[in-house]
Amino acid sequence: MMSLVPSKVFFTKGVGRHKSKLGSFERALRDAGIAQFNLVEVSSIFPPNAEIITKEEGLKLLKPGQIVFVVMAKNSSNELNRMIAASVGLAVPKDRSKYGYLSEHHSFGETAKMAGDYAEDLAAEMLASTLGLQSHLEWDETRQVWKLNDKILMTSNITATAVVEKAGEWTTVVASAVLVP
Repeated sequence: MMSLVPSKVFFTKGVGRHKSKLGSFERALRDAGIAQFNLVEVSSIFPPNAEIITKEEGLKLLKPGQIVFVVMAKNSSNELNRMIAASVGLAVPKDRSKYGYLSEHHSFGETAKMAGDYAEDLAAEMLASTLGLQSHLEWDETRQVWKLNDKILMTSNITATAVVEKAGEWTTVVASAVLVP
């Protein structure tokens, strides 16, 4: 049986604007560099031993038309002056042979920092609960990192935000973890 466990992951984000919701989504995918793939959204597991690579490295490993698995956050609005955000958070365990978590967060009225921090917190909480250590999860204000009995290696996020600038125009934001075989 063929294994579909990805060995590499890259992160990307984009913003799109168009008179239609679908058109703005397509433009956001283009801005993120992933419109040329058949994207399949999957749930939030960061594969064991997966290597985090740059978007540029990842795109070289994929072909137009290829079926590509992504964990994607997206948000759209056509409400003038509405701020929208889409964020994917990451929490990777210190033991890289174990899986980590990716989280999707979509919000209105949040800055990139607020949305990104929230997505990162969600991923850390999911990882902590999987390890049975949710009550031990602590934020280290000085180092700006999550601590979990020395079990979390790192957390991070990728976040796209935008404000609807024109009446009658759709704006879409996307943030994605792209899983590379």
